[in-house]
Amino acid sequence: EWLEELKAVAPNVPEMKLHDLLSTAFVLLSKESATLGLPDFPIDNLPLAAKILERNPDLSVYNVFYRLYPYHIFLRDGAKSVENLLTSLKVGVESKQLISLAYISQRLGEMFKPKPPTKQSGGYVETEGQNNLIHEMLQSFTVADFCLVGPRGCGKSILINKMAEMMGKETEMIVLYQDMTSRDLIQQRTTLDNGDTVWTYSPLIQAAIEGKIAILDGIHRIHPSTLSVLHRLVHDREIQLHDGKRLLSLERYQLMKDQFSITDEQLLNNGILKIHPDFRIIAIGEPPTLQTGVNWMSPEVLSLFIFHEAKALSKQEEMHIITSQHGTISKPLHKIIDLAHILRQNPDPALRNLAGHLSTRQLLRIAARMQQYPTDDVYDTIEATFMMKFLPSLTRDALEKTVQNLGITSKDQSLLEEPLNYGIVDGLLTLGTTKAPVFKTDNVTKVPNILFYDVPQHLHLMERLLQDFQLGQHLLLVGNQGVGKNKIADRFLELLNRPREYIQLHRDTTVQTLTVQPTVKDGLLIHEDSPLVRAIKNGHVLVVDEADKAPTHVTCILKTLVESGQMILSDGRRIVTSLPSKQDVDMSNYILTHPEFRIIVLANRPGFPFLGNDFFGALGDLFSSHAVDNPTRKSEISMLKQYGPAVPEDLIRKLVGVFGELRVMADQGLVNYPYSTREVVNIVKHLQKYPNTDLEDAIFNVFDFDRYSPEVIDTLGQVLLKHGFTDKNIFTAEYLATKRAKEYLQVTVESKSGKDVSSPKHGKIDPKNDPHIGGNTWAGGTGGRDTAGLGGKGGPYRLDAGHPVHQLSDEEKATVPEHVLKAAREMGRKAFEEKLKEIGMSGYDATLYSAFSKAVSKQVQSLRVILGSLQAKNKERQWNRHQTTGELDDIKLIDGLLGEKTIFRRRSEQEPELGTPQMKPKFFRVVVDVSGSMYRFNSYDGRLDRELEAVVLVMEAFEGFEDKIQYDIIGHSGDTDKIEFVKRKEVPKNNKERLDILKVMHAHAQYCWQGDNTLEATKLAIEELSQEECDEAIVIVLSDANLQRYGISPAKLGALLTSQEKVKAYTIFIGGLGDQAERLTRQLPAGHAFICIDLNTLPQILKQIFSSSVITP
Repeated sequence: EWLEELKAVAPNVPEMKLHDLLSTAFVLLSKESATLGLPDFPIDNLPLAAKILERNPDLSVYNVFYRLYPYHIFLRDGAKSVENLLTSLKVGVESKQLISLAYISQRLGEMFKPKPPTKQSGGYVETEGQNNLIHEMLQSFTVADFCLVGPRGCGKSILINKMAEMMGKETEMIVLYQDMTSRDLIQQRTTLDNGDTVWTYSPLIQAAIEGKIAILDGIHRIHPSTLSVLHRLVHDREIQLHDGKRLLSLERYQLMKDQFSITDEQLLNNGILKIHPDFRIIAIGEPPTLQTGVNWMSPEVLSLFIFHEAKALSKQEEMHIITSQHGTISKPLHKIIDLAHILRQNPDPALRNLAGHLSTRQLLRIAARMQQYPTDDVYDTIEATFMMKFLPSLTRDALEKTVQNLGITSKDQSLLEEPLNYGIVDGLLTLGTTKAPVFKTDNVTKVPNILFYDVPQHLHLMERLLQDFQLGQHLLLVGNQGVGKNKIADRFLELLNRPREYIQLHRDTTVQTLTVQPTVKDGLLIHEDSPLVRAIKNGHVLVVDEADKAPTHVTCILKTLVESGQMILSDGRRIVTSLPSKQDVDMSNYILTHPEFRIIVLANRPGFPFLGNDFFGALGDLFSSHAVDNPTRKSEISMLKQYGPAVPEDLIRKLVGVFGELRVMADQGLVNYPYSTREVVNIVKHLQKYPNTDLEDAIFNVFDFDRYSPEVIDTLGQVLLKHGFTDKNIFTAEYLATKRAKEYLQVTVESKSGKDVSSPKHGKIDPKNDPHIGGNTWAGGTGGRDTAGLGGKGGPYRLDAGHPVHQLSDEEKATVPEHVLKAAREMGRKAFEEKLKEIGMSGYDATLYSAFSKAVSKQVQSLRVILGSLQAKNKERQWNRHQTTGELDDIKLIDGLLGEKTIFRRRSEQEPELGTPQMKPKFFRVVVDVSGSMYRFNSYDGRLDRELEAVVLVMEAFEGFEDKIQYDIIGHSGDTDKIEFVKRKEVPKNNKERLDILKVMHAHAQYCWQGDNTLEATKLAIEELSQEECDEAIVIVLSDANLQRYGISPAKLGALLTSQEKVKAYTIFIGGLGDQAERLTRQLPAGHAFICIDLNTLPQILKQIFSSSVITP
C-alpha cells in the first residue's frame, strides 16, 4: 500500500529507490529496532521524501532518508545500530558534489528572486559545505517545512537568511523560550483604547497570513506541550485560533469558496482566513545534549519537520571565511584556529564540550579584534575566551596541557601591575594606547559617578573593554562576588560619559520582566518599557547585573538582539535595525535600535559556591568575554591604602596576606568560599572610621558565619595565626582537642637469605616483640623464610610487628618451590576465612572505628556540603501557573479583567509531568587496591590506612544522598579482579557495619596472594557501568603506584580510563616508592590521575571530579 501511494506521489522516481526507502523505514519500525531503543521512524513523512526524490532525481536514498531520520544528531549509542541496518539494506552514504550559488540559482529557475543583501546575510562567504547545505535546504523548502540543527555559533541564522534573500522572501524571526505558552505562539489578549479586550495575532500567525518565512529560533528550548499546537499547522496547513477564527490552506479555502459559492468577505466575517501559499516554517535548534539524556528530538518532533544538519566548518572553510572578512591570518590567530579544531575532534568529552567557546562566530570576533588590535599573547586571548580561571580543575588542567602542546605559553603577568596612563584631552579618552571619543549626552543624571581608586590591573582591563567597545561588541564580565565588576563597569562608563540603564536579574526573572512590564491602568492594559527597551531606544548602555541568577532559558532571548539587533516584544512591538519602507505600516509598532546601544553583562562564576546558572556557557560566544579577578598583592595593597590612609601599612599587608592565601586555598578546593577584595575593603574601611575598634572583632565581622562551619574554622584559624593574628575568636574547644598524627619511620633494608624454605607456618609469638631477621622461627620477623612476616619468602601471609624490614630480592623469592608456594597459599586462604568468621562475631569497637572516622570528619563534612549543594540545585523551585492564590501572573492580566480566577502563580517544587521518564541516578564506583603491597608498605607510608580512611570518607559522606547518587565499593588483589565490599543496594547503615567492611579489607590485604589485578579490575568496573541505565557513571580507582613491578604500562591504564565516553574514570595514587606516583601521573591522560599522599587533599580531589562531572548539569 505504501509503495503504491509513493508511486502515485512520485511517478518518475525509480521503483527500486522507493522500495529501498520503504525498507529502511519499516526495518526501523520493527520490534527488533524497538528493542534497540531507537525512536520511531516518522513514516507519515515518506510522501515528502518521495516528492524530494521526484524533483531531485540525482539524490540518493540515504540523503533523503537522513533528512527524515538524522540519527547522528539524536543518537549516541544507537547510531552504530542504524548504520548496520543501512549497510545490510545496501543503502550507503554518497559523496557530495561541488556546488556554487550560481549553480543553485540556475537550478531553481523561477524560485530565484534575489533581493539586496541584508545585514544578517551580508556577511555570507561561500564555502563548499555551506553551499551544499543551502542547496539541500532549498530542495526541502519547495516541499515542506524543515528544521536546521547545528552547534552554537556555526552560522545557522546566516545560512537561512541567505537562502531567504536568494528567493526574495521576507522572514519573521521568532525566538522560542522555555516558558512560552501556546498563547504566546498563536494569539495574545490585549485591550483597545476604550477598554474592550481583543485578541491579537502572534508573529507566527501574521507570517502565515502574509506568506513570510517564520523562523522558530530555539526549538530545543520550547516545552513539548507548546510545540504540539503546531502539528495541524505543519501537517494540514490549518489551525484553530483562541478567538474562534480558523486558518485554512489555500486548497481547502478555495474548495470551500467553490463548494458553497461564497466570497472572501463572507468567509472573513465567519472567521475563516486563508494561509498564504508561500508561508513556510523553518525551525532552528541545537543538537540534544546526549550526556544528560535529555533528547528534545522525540518521535513527535521528528514527524513535524524534514531535518538538515549544519556541521561545524572544516579548518580550510573557516580559514577561507576569516581571510575573506579580515585579511591574512596571523600566526597567533592560526594557533587559535588549530586549537578550535583539536578540541572539536578530541576524544575527551570534557574538552570536546569546550569547543563551543571557539565557534566560527567567536573565531570571527577574535579575528576582527586581532586585525584592529594586533597581539602576540595568544594565551591571554584563549584564557579570556574559555574563562579558564573558572573552569573545573580537571577540565582546566586538560585544556592547559592541550594549549601547551601547541606551543602556547602564558606571558609575564607582572605587566598588569605596570602603571597605565589615561586621561581625557579635547574630548578624547586615552587608555594606554587606545583612544575613543567621549560621548556627548544630555542625560547626565544617568552617567555613573562613583568613588573609584585606580588599580593598574583594572585600568588594563578597561583598555581591553574600550577596544571591544570600539569594535561594536557587547561585553560580558565574569568573576567571583566582590571582585569589583560593578565598580569597573561604572567607572568605564563614567570615563566614556555614557548614560547607563540598569537591570538586576534574579531567579524569578521572566521574559516579560526583562522586556516589558504589563500593568492595568483605568481598565486598559499598559506595557511599560523595561530598562532594556529604554536603552535600545535612546542608545544607552544597558548593564545587566547578576545575569547568572536568571534561568538561561530566560536570558536566551537576548540572543537575536545581540546577534542581529532584532527582537519581538510581548506587546507586539518589534525592535529592528531599519524601519520598513512600506507606506501602509504602523510605525508605532517598530522600535529602531539606536546605533550606540550596547550591553554590559555582569555574572558570577558558574557552579559552586554561588550556584548560579552558566550564563557564559549558554550565551558566552555572543559577547566579548572578560574575567575579572581579585587585584594582585601589590595592587590590592595600593588600593587599600587609599581606602584606609590611617590604617597601618603593616596591618594592611597582613590582611592582604591572609585573604591572598584563602583565595589560593579556594582555587585548590581547600575552602569553599572565594573571599574577595570586597571583604578586605570592608575591614579596612571599618578600621579607618573606628581606629580604636578591636582588630579581631573587626576581622570576624567577615568570618563570623564561618565559625559555625567545622571544616572551615580549622583552616581559617591556621591561616590567621600564620599571618600574626591571635587565636581570639577563632578556636573552639573542638579545634583545640588532640589531633591524630602519624609518623612513619619504618626503614627498609635490602637483605639476602641464601637458605632454603621448608614448609609455611605462622611462627612463634615473641612476648618481648624483639626484631627477628632472616630466621624461620618467629612470627613477625623480616627477611626470613617460612613464617608470617614481611620481606621474606615462603611464608603463608604478611604480619607487621613494627620493625625495620629486611627485604629479600624478587630473584630470591622466585626460587621458592611450587609445592611450598601452594601450601603457603592454602594456609593464607584458611587464615583469611578464620579472620572473616572472627570479624562476623566481633562486637563494635568504637575506639577503633573513631581512629579512622575522626581523621576524616572535616573532610566528610566538606564533601557533604558539596553533595548537598548539588541536591539543592536539582530541587530548585519553579513557577506554577494557573493558581487561585499567589502572585499575579503578568501574562493573565486581561483574563483577570474578564473575571478569570486562576490568574496567579506560585513558587513550588516542580512535579514531574505525566510520561516524563524517571530521573536516572548517578553511579559512583570506588575500586580499592587490597593487594599485598598495600599491607607490606603500610608501615612505610601509611597507604592502606589512607585507603581505609578514604573508604570511611565515601561511606559517611554519601549517607542520605542515595536517591541522587548510588555508590558501591569493589576491590582487587593478586587473588581476583572483583571483591564486592559494598553493594549498591546494600550500603552500610551504621558504624558497626562500616567497621566490618574496613576489617575485611585489611584482612584481605594481609592474607591475599601476591600479584596485581589493577588493569583487569579497572576494565571490569568501567565495562560493567557502561552497560548500566544511569544518568552518569564515575569510577575512582584507588591504588598505590607500584604498577611497574607487575608490568602495567601507563599507556594501557590511560587507554582504559578513557575507553568509555559514558563512564568518567579517574585514578588516585595513595602511595608509592620515591617518585613513582609523580611519574605515572605525568604519563596518564590530563585530568584523569591524582596523587593523594595527604588524605586532607582527598575531598578536594573528589570535589574536582564532582565539579567536572556530577555538578555539571
